[in-house]
Amino acid sequence: MTGPDSGDVTDTLAAGSRRSHLFGAPSRRDGGGNGALIATASTLVVFLVLGFLVVNAPGWPEVQEQFLNVDEFTSSFPAILHAFILNVEIFLVAEALILPFALLLAVMRLLPGPVFFPFRLMSVVYTDLFRGLPGILVIYVLGYGAPALGLSWLPPNPLFWGTLSLVLVYSAYVAEVYRSGIESVHPSQEAAARSLGLSRSQSLRFVLLPQAVRRVIPPLLNDFIGLQKDTALVGLIGPVEAFRRSQIISDGDFNFTPYLVAAFLFLLLTVPLARFTDWLVKRDRKRYQAGAR
Repeated sequence: MTGPDSGDVTDTLAAGSRRSHLFGAPSRRDGGGNGALIATASTLVVFLVLGFLVVNAPGWPEVQEQFLNVDEFTSSFPAILHAFILNVEIFLVAEALILPFALLLAVMRLLPGPVFFPFRLMSVVYTDLFRGLPGILVIYVLGYGAPALGLSWLPPNPLFWGTLSLVLVYSAYVAEVYRSGIESVHPSQEAAARSLGLSRSQSLRFVLLPQAVRRVIPPLLNDFIGLQKDTALVGLIGPVEAFRRSQIISDGDFNFTPYLVAAFLFLLLTVPLARFTDWLVKRDRKRYQAGAR
């Protein structure tokens, strides 16, 4: 503001600010503290109201007996925990296969030139096919169809075919995550690497991929959380994992609490994994900001 009265206006604003401070007007820091208290209080109120409504529902005693039976929880927990080890094993084996296979699919799709068109076409067809099919259908088709062929060199083990089905389905999704990460790296990075004498494969290996992988850690985590949950689908074709074991116990005891035991075990694995990935992202962001300075 300019003009002959600008000094008076400035003095007036300064005086008002001093009066607000003297009479206890909240500062930004105070507002942040009050906001946290309000958020905590409102959250407690919402959950207390929801809990009150649920506990006072007409059917709450029956729901508590069928889904929150403490005796059933403690008695079924060891057996379901033992079966949950199979879910973890399926997850680890599938993840170890998905990561390199999906990366190969992503690189194939990005190969330049007409001579590599068949590889690009195969990658596109694969990702479109297995992203378009429900995972449960792939598990059923391979789990029951492949052993029925009667070929001696094909393993009849349903655990093998269930794990392979998860690898085929999730590789299509992870390949697209990889591809988006590679394409997000600025072309100048590759140009600079090529100007230093690196070949295209070396530029991809030492320059593009390290940057791309760091950028796609959060979406990769989301895919692998989904993979861990979908290991329960393998139980539909025979292997007794956590969900299948809880189903067997529930059918024998006529109680649904074992399903909550399985859900609890899945949460014990997926929630810490999500928090660990958040920590990795924050650490990488701090390193990037430190390097930019």
